[in-house]
Amino acid sequence: MRSIALSIMALLAIHITACAQSTTPKVNEKMKYTITVTQGNNELGKIVIGLWDNIAPKHAAFFDVRVAEGFYNGSAFHRVIPNFMIQGGDPNSISGDRGTWGTGGHPDKVPAEFSSVKHVRGVLSAARTQDPNSFGGQFFLCVADSPWLDNQYTAFGEVLSGMEVADAIVNSPRDGRDNPLEKISMSITKNK
Repeated sequence: MRSIALSIMALLAIHITACAQSTTPKVNEKMKYTITVTQGNNELGKIVIGLWDNIAPKHAAFFDVRVAEGFYNGSAFHRVIPNFMIQGGDPNSISGDRGTWGTGGHPDKVPAEFSSVKHVRGVLSAARTQDPNSFGGQFFLCVADSPWLDNQYTAFGEVLSGMEVADAIVNSPRDGRDNPLEKISMSITKNK
């Protein structure tokens, strides 16, 4: 009887350890990307991000495929809120009317992959509608800790370098819809 109890305790300890490890974000070395940011003819800089496919594998895979397709190239950071985040990746912002920016996305949607990861400065997270299972490619980078997003939005990566570029974006002059007055565009390439 004692050996059964010890065996159960050992299995429980292994399970708890495995669960704890799976909630610790780890950048997949094969899932690093560079976001080149421009405004007009001027390059504002580069933001390097890494994805956590151990935390949100569906989001990481979706993002990887969209980058390979060039989905994000020419799209804008269309929503910038100081002390909060910068949001971009809407295909409507490539050439569509500004009134539609923030309403578009890829036709395929990704279900939520909530985790215990906190939305702190530098976290990459999935933008969505009121439906938590509606991620269609738009994303945001936290420029400040945003704990009210925890367990409400899917965090799937982090900024590895270039937060000063995100800070420049978020401090751009903007309109009443938090859209930069002068378009801030991006192109995203996968690092080799």
